[in-house]
Amino acid sequence: MKRIILMIMGIIGFSFSSEAQQPTTDSDTMSGKKILVAYFSCTGTTERVANAIAEAVDGMLYQIVPVKAYTSADLNWNNKNSRSSVEMADEKSRPELGGDALDLQDYDVVFLGYPIWWDLCPRPINTFLEKYDFSGKSVIPFATSGGSTIVNSVRQLRKLYPKIEWQEGRLFNGGATQAGEWAKREISNR
Repeated sequence: MKRIILMIMGIIGFSFSSEAQQPTTDSDTMSGKKILVAYFSCTGTTERVANAIAEAVDGMLYQIVPVKAYTSADLNWNNKNSRSSVEMADEKSRPELGGDALDLQDYDVVFLGYPIWWDLCPRPINTFLEKYDFSGKSVIPFATSGGSTIVNSVRQLRKLYPKIEWQEGRLFNGGATQAGEWAKREISNR
C-alpha cells in the first residue's frame, strides 16, 4: 500500500514539475510590458493596421482624434487650398486634438500609427507628440501609404523630437496580418 501511495505522489510531483518547465508563450513574454497603440486615421486604413497590432500584442488602442474631423474635401491633396494641404505646407501647424485624455505613465511601449501625407506624418501626430511626455517610452512608428515610404517621416520625427526613444518604423500597405506578426517580433525583441 505504501508503495502505491509513493508511486501516486511521484506521478503527481512529476506532472507539477513538468508544467512549471513549459516554455513561455508569446503572450506570457509580452505580458510584462504595458503597450499602447496610438493611431491617427481618416479613412480607416491605418485604423485596421492599428487594430491588428493591438490585438497581436494585447495593447491598449487609442485613437488620436482632431477636434474638427477631416472631410474628404479636407483630404484632397490635389487642391492646394484643402485643409490637409494647408496644414502640411505650414511646419508649425498643430491641429487641436479632442478625444479622451491619456496617461502615458501607464505604458512602456508606444506603437504610433499614421498615414503618410506629403512624405511626412500628418500634423495631428505632431500635436499628439507635443501634448504628452514620452520620457522612458520606446516609440515604434508604423504607417500606411499609397505610394510613399516611411523613411522621411521617421527621419523628421527623430529630428523634431530627439528626446524620444525612437525605434525602427515600418510601412504597411494592406497587410494587417503582417502588422500583427511584426509587432509581436518588435515586442519580443525588447
